[in-house]
Amino acid sequence: MAHAHHHGHSHSASSSSLRSLTLALVLNAAYTLVEVIAAILAGSLSLLADAGHNLSDVVALAVAAGAVMLARRPVTPNRSFGFKRAEILAALFNAVSLIVIALIVFVGAARRFSDPETVPGGWLIVVASIGLLVNAVGAAAVFRRDGEDINLRAAYIHLVGDALGSVAVIVTGIVIVTTGWSYADPIMGVLIGVYLIVSSWDVLRESVLVLLESTPRGLDAEEIGHALVSQPGVVEVHDLHVWQITSGFPSLSAHMLVREGDDCHGIRRLSEHMLAERFDITHTTLQVDHDHVDGLLTISPPARP
Repeated sequence: MAHAHHHGHSHSASSSSLRSLTLALVLNAAYTLVEVIAAILAGSLSLLADAGHNLSDVVALAVAAGAVMLARRPVTPNRSFGFKRAEILAALFNAVSLIVIALIVFVGAARRFSDPETVPGGWLIVVASIGLLVNAVGAAAVFRRDGEDINLRAAYIHLVGDALGSVAVIVTGIVIVTTGWSYADPIMGVLIGVYLIVSSWDVLRESVLVLLESTPRGLDAEEIGHALVSQPGVVEVHDLHVWQITSGFPSLSAHMLVREGDDCHGIRRLSEHMLAERFDITHTTLQVDHDHVDGLLTISPPARP
């Protein structure tokens, strides 16, 4: 049995993630304080919904940053993968929090539909414009083109949700100022809530699948099994497991049987190289044995008379 491995997150990558999350956290914490005060003074549901979502962003970004710091801690004999799964737990927490916020907004909107309140549109426009700038900067900071890091992706959805929420609040303010239509406020609140549920579902689903150790997205365990059994000299592959430790850290283990007399170690090395080149899996545990081991000589105690 042999192992081939690497750590999917380099120290420089995690440092970059931590800096991005910290910048977004500081900006959102400062803006949230301003927005909560303005929402209370203006009596606006859409502004309060946006402030609540923004407050959740502060918590979400703090959780995400804390997870990155935990994931950087070294491995120990009892924690052979360290705390890398902390990032998945953070993504799951943030996805669930988005859905909870959306449900709270729906309840508030239902009450406003039955009893609409007059909201000063000018307040909405000014405060939401500041929020749009803050969240756009934060989202740009944590954006990663490949979208592989679930933890950063959850934080990014929070921030984009806030940016869109700010746009919705600005539109609400313009509608109220120009037409005086009071239903614009709860309608925009509902639209923000719908976006939060739709956008968080993928992160929620993927983080749960990682924790359940399902085959990572983009990989097909059956295809990988066929690729292994197609290697020269391989007779059978069984007990194949493909899972993910954390974002960008796929792992594989399998038991391979090869023809008697073939080079087990050479076939293992070729298989590891194939898995790395074709499937980008470099953390592997392959147990390679010769076929027909049951035919080996066994010595049994003599039969009793």
